[in-house]
Amino acid sequence: MSMRMERVASVIKEEIGVLLLRELNEPGLGFITVTEVHMTPDLKLAKIYVSIFGNDEIKQRTMQFLEEQTPHVRAVLGSHIRLKFTPSVQFYLDETLDRVERIEKIIKQIHGQDDDKKASE
Repeated sequence: MSMRMERVASVIKEEIGVLLLRELNEPGLGFITVTEVHMTPDLKLAKIYVSIFGNDEIKQRTMQFLEEQTPHVRAVLGSHIRLKFTPSVQFYLDETLDRVERIEKIIKQIHGQDDDKKASE
């Protein structure tokens, strides 16, 4: 990723984080954190990865809400960021933390089984 793409992604990540806290904080939705923003080389598309705290139903409802708010998010970005084109916005659920949690759980189970074997010997 070029330096310009990284800078634009960083600014967009910050702006959307503030927007989520101030304007898009609805009751019944999960706690939303912007984990990453990837820009296309032409800076016309921002892929926004979010982590959502909550069960699967809350995550689904929150993602649907974010998709509905996409035009508003783009309009706010356009008014706050000076670019030739305001990038289109796409939200993606970042499940990295869920995967890490599952892997840690499996590792703990394996270590627990090893400890049980050592204790029985």
